[in-house]
Amino acid sequence: MNIKGLGVPVLMRRSPRARRFSLQVSEAKRGAVLTVPVYSSFADADEFLSRHLDWLKERLDGLSEPVPFTDGAVIPLRGYAHQIHFAGPVRRRGVAWIDAEDSIDLPAWPEAAAQDADNLPRLCVSGEPEHAPRRLLDWLKRQAQHDLKDEVSYQAERMGLAPKRIFVRDQTTRWGSCSTSGALSFSWRLILAPGFVLEYLVVHEVAHLAHMNHGPRFWRLVEKTMPDYEEAQKWLRDHGASLHRYGAEFIGPAGASDSPKESIE
Repeated sequence: MNIKGLGVPVLMRRSPRARRFSLQVSEAKRGAVLTVPVYSSFADADEFLSRHLDWLKERLDGLSEPVPFTDGAVIPLRGYAHQIHFAGPVRRRGVAWIDAEDSIDLPAWPEAAAQDADNLPRLCVSGEPEHAPRRLLDWLKRQAQHDLKDEVSYQAERMGLAPKRIFVRDQTTRWGSCSTSGALSFSWRLILAPGFVLEYLVVHEVAHLAHMNHGPRFWRLVEKTMPDYEEAQKWLRDHGASLHRYGAEFIGPAGASDSPKESIE
């Protein structure tokens, strides 16, 4: 559904489980999804949307602006602000590297995101400008795979547990997951967050290898392994959703499986 004045389409999804209309705004996809019961008509859906159009516009206006991987953009890396620099076809230093003087203290993100970008360490990317965004994305995913693999290996050994496989994906519904077969999945965007946040997500999912629930025994294991885990939880509540704005090539509709930022029924 294309609604005049919104700037983004609204995805209408019929659900056999829905008993009422619900409208959700997703930070991850920067759009909205209208869930309707299967027996509802388009006229009913249009009427519901019209009644809540002001609410929807307000929530969409409140979404943070996307930050594509462009030359000069500021993005977080392991919780610190960096400015992207497209270095051109320079191959002697690899796909990407950090260019910063030893005297520069890495500025914490997001507090440093608004400071003068010229004072930030540069995240340099080699290759032609039209290929640099994809090269940076691939490099970030490899960094995430490296950090997550090392952290899982370390925490699993501490906890006496053994995951079967580790996957790194572009997940929008959750930062990590654990399957009943013992496979762990994580979002590559954890490489953007501070290290203690990545550590917590790894501890959380590895603990699920012992307890496939969020009961008292599960949380006791998490707390025993990482006593200050609540600090990471707070960081994710405050800043986690905004990590989805980085690397956005365009603003698209919210998918049916996206975790909503806000919703109304």
